[in-house]
Amino acid sequence: MKGFKDFIMQGNVIDLAVGVVIGSAFTALISAFVDNLIQPVINIFGGGNVHGLAFLITNESTRVDIGAILSAVIAFLITAAVVYFVFVLPISQARKADRRRRGLPEEEETAESEDIVLLTEIRDALTAQRDQTSDPQAGPQA
Repeated sequence: MKGFKDFIMQGNVIDLAVGVVIGSAFTALISAFVDNLIQPVINIFGGGNVHGLAFLITNESTRVDIGAILSAVIAFLITAAVVYFVFVLPISQARKADRRRRGLPEEEETAESEDIVLLTEIRDALTAQRDQTSDPQAGPQA
């Protein structure tokens, strides 16, 4: 029971729970915004048609609603933009500022330089191996 209590009290689990609650509330807000403001504007482009940008292929069960698809795309873009500008960007900048304050190098620069060094070593090893196999006087490899 103690292990379960420790697991539940970890910061990650609590942060995840808060994120799910906020996310569901935010989804409801965006859905209401798109359904009641964006969807009617999109339906205007359908003309006097009652269905807006929707059309029927044969009967009501084969209805294709382009307006609903456009609304879903707009809702996704709004959600992604808010998440990026409200959560991701400020957290990223706060982490960079914290790293600068502590005098640590930027994460991106370190990761790139390590990757480049590793790739350079692999390239050099492959070139050396190719040169040894193509040189008949080099003799057998050890």
